[in-house]
Amino acid sequence: MARAQASSLASLFRPLGFVAAGLAQALSMASPAGGKPLWWLQLLSLGAFVWLLDGLRAQGAGWRRAGLHGWLFSTAWLTGSFWWLFISMHTYGGLPAPLAAIAVLALAAALGLYYAIAAAWFVVRGPEGRVTGAVVFAALWTLAELVRGSWFTGFPWGAGGYAHVEGPLAALAPWVGVYGIGAAAALVVALIVLHHRPLRIAEAVQVVVLVALVFAVPNLVPALREEVQGAKGTTGSLNVALLQGNIPQDEKFIPGGGIETALRWYGEQLRDAKASLVVTPETALPLLPVQLPGGYLDAIRARYSQGTQAAIVGLPLGGQGTYSNSMLGFRPGDAQPYVYSKHHLVPFGEFIPPGFRWFIQMMNIPLGDFARGGLAQAPFVWQGQRIAPNICYEDLFGDEIGANFRDEATAPTILLNVSNIAWFGDTVAIDEHLSISRMRALEFARPMVRSTNTGATVVIDAQGRVTHELPRLTRGVLEASVEGRRGLTPFARWVAPFGLWPLWLLAMAIVAVARVQGRRSR
Repeated sequence: MARAQASSLASLFRPLGFVAAGLAQALSMASPAGGKPLWWLQLLSLGAFVWLLDGLRAQGAGWRRAGLHGWLFSTAWLTGSFWWLFISMHTYGGLPAPLAAIAVLALAAALGLYYAIAAAWFVVRGPEGRVTGAVVFAALWTLAELVRGSWFTGFPWGAGGYAHVEGPLAALAPWVGVYGIGAAAALVVALIVLHHRPLRIAEAVQVVVLVALVFAVPNLVPALREEVQGAKGTTGSLNVALLQGNIPQDEKFIPGGGIETALRWYGEQLRDAKASLVVTPETALPLLPVQLPGGYLDAIRARYSQGTQAAIVGLPLGGQGTYSNSMLGFRPGDAQPYVYSKHHLVPFGEFIPPGFRWFIQMMNIPLGDFARGGLAQAPFVWQGQRIAPNICYEDLFGDEIGANFRDEATAPTILLNVSNIAWFGDTVAIDEHLSISRMRALEFARPMVRSTNTGATVVIDAQGRVTHELPRLTRGVLEASVEGRRGLTPFARWVAPFGLWPLWLLAMAIVAVARVQGRRSR
C-alpha cells in the first residue's frame, strides 16, 4: 500500500519536476538580478532533465510518456526564454492579452516538440551504458537544437550554449561554436547524473577523463590557446560613435511624434559627431528615402563625402511594394552609398509565413513581406577595417555570419550589429540578445559593436567581454575605440565552407551507430 502511494506521488510530482527544470533552464540565459547568464544553472537544470529522463527509463516508460515529459521541460524552458514576445503582440500590436499569451505558448509548444522527440528516443532507444548513454543524449540534444535553429527559417533564441558565454565552457566557442558548447554541456551532465546502472570502475575512469577533457583542454593546453590567439592579430583601432535614440516603440511611426524626434536627434548627431565611424540603430530613420524631408539624405551624404569620417545609417529601402530592412554607409570618395540589406528575416515581423496573414491582420503593427538581402554581403571597408554588418535577429545565426570568413584575406575585422528591440520593453530580451552578440565575438575572435534603440548599445572585445556600454532606455552616444582583429579561429575555418553540417553529421552518425548496435545486442 505504501509503495503504491509513493508511486502515485512520484507520478504526480514528476511532471512538475520537468517543468521546474525547464524554467531553471530559461533563467540560466539571463539572471533576474543583473541579467547575467548563469552557466552553472544551465548545467544543473539540464542535469535535472537527464536525471528525470533516466528515472523514466528505469521504469520502462514508453514513447508517449517520455515524449510528454520532455515536451513539458522544453515548453516551460522556451516560454520562459521568450515570454516577452507577449509585449510586442499585446502592448504594441493590440492583440488581446489572452490571444497573445496563447500565441507565445503555442510557439514554445511547437518548438518544444523537437526536444520531446529527442527525450522519447533517449528513454526508449538509448543505450544502457553511462558513457555511451551520455554520448547519445548529447547527440540527440544537439540535433534538437540544430533543428530548432534551422527548420522553417529557424528560431534558436535561448539555445543552451548561450548560458556559457561566461564560465569554463566559453573556451570551446572558437572551436565548436554555441551548438558545440551545448553538446559539451549535455555530455558532461549526462556523464555525471545517469544512474540507471551501477558505475563500474572502467566507466568511472572514462567519465573522469571525458569531463576533464571537456573542461580543461581548451583552457589549459598551451598549443590550443596559441591556435586561437593566432586568430587575434590586430588590424589597428577605429574610433566609433554608437547612437542610441531611445525612441518609444509606440511613438516610433507616428508623424509629428517619434518620427520627428528621430529625424531631428539622429540628424543632429550625424552632423556633429567627431568619431571616425558613426552608427545609428536599425531603422533609426523610420521612413523610406522618398518619404524623408527634402534634402535630408543628401545632407548626410554631403557631410560624409569628404574628410576622415564615415557613417552607417539604418533605414528601410525600396519602393513599388518591395522593401528591405537596410543600412546605408557613407564615406568619402563614394559616388553611391554602401548598402547592406538584412538577409535572415524575422517570421511574422518581416515576412508572413504562408497561411498566417489572418494572424498578422489581428494586430496593429507595421509589418509586411520584406525583400531578403544576399548571404555574405561585402563588408563596409573603412580606415583599414572590414566591418561586417548584421541587423538585429541576424546575429543569432553564427553559420550565416561565418559565410563572411571564407577568405581570410577579405574576412571581417569588426562585426557590427544594429538593433531595435524596443518591441519587447525593458525585459531580459535585452540581456539575452547581448549574450548572443558576445557568443559571436567569441566564436570568431572579433569585436562586436552594437548600436541599438533602447539597449544594449555596447562594445564587445574579441574575447567576448563588454568593454563599453550605454545605460539602457536612455538617449545618448557611446564613444569608444575598437581594435579590429584578423586571422581565423578553428570555428571560422570549418563553419565558413561547411556551415553547421559537421555537427549535424556527427550527431546523426552517433545516433545511427547506437541504434545499429542496440539491434545487434538483442
